[in-house]
Amino acid sequence: MTPTTLPGIPVQAHEFYEALAENNSRAWWADHRGQHAQDVREPLVAVLDQLAEEFGEAHVFRPHRDVRFSRDKSPLKDHQGAFIEVAESVGYYLQVSAAGLTVAGGWYSPAGEQLARFRGAIRAGQAGVVRGMVTDLVAADWQVDTAPLKTQPRGVAPDDPDVDLLRMRRVTAARHYLPGGTVASSGVVDLIGSDWRELRALVEWLGDHVGPAIDPGRRS
Repeated sequence: MTPTTLPGIPVQAHEFYEALAENNSRAWWADHRGQHAQDVREPLVAVLDQLAEEFGEAHVFRPHRDVRFSRDKSPLKDHQGAFIEVAESVGYYLQVSAAGLTVAGGWYSPAGEQLARFRGAIRAGQAGVVRGMVTDLVAADWQVDTAPLKTQPRGVAPDDPDVDLLRMRRVTAARHYLPGGTVASSGVVDLIGSDWRELRALVEWLGDHVGPAIDPGRRS
């Protein structure tokens, strides 16, 4: 890769989504899909390719929304996301939008079977591990989202010492970066890699205790 093609997310990628917010239609997409490929998808794929050896191959999501069951019939997503799966609904996430770049990871889907495994792990002595990881991430300025239940799960006493963990329905952590600067340069690869390494303990714990027994994205 030559110096002129080193990966970075150009400012034009974020400008694309600023324009999309005012023109979310199939006709506008037909005229600008080439811009999306050049300014959004191709730079994002180039960045992900640089990280694939360490973290695994990424799935880049399609730009179109599924509007079949939505009142909002806007055809296009207001962001471009990509996901590296470690286990079902567990892995590393990257998103480009008008607001900038989001680097994230964790377990994002409160599927019933996975939720039961998560609670089982808490009951089996993992509460301190999870609480420690979440506390450390918050202290390191990660935005942690656990989508907690409003009340305790059925069968759990309100004064249970682990009720805060048992109320969790997912565990994700995210950081957000403004357009330009490091995001628009080759330095974005090191930025994302460093962030994902901070999330590795959480992601791998979730892969082991929430996901299936075999984690396809794990690296030795």
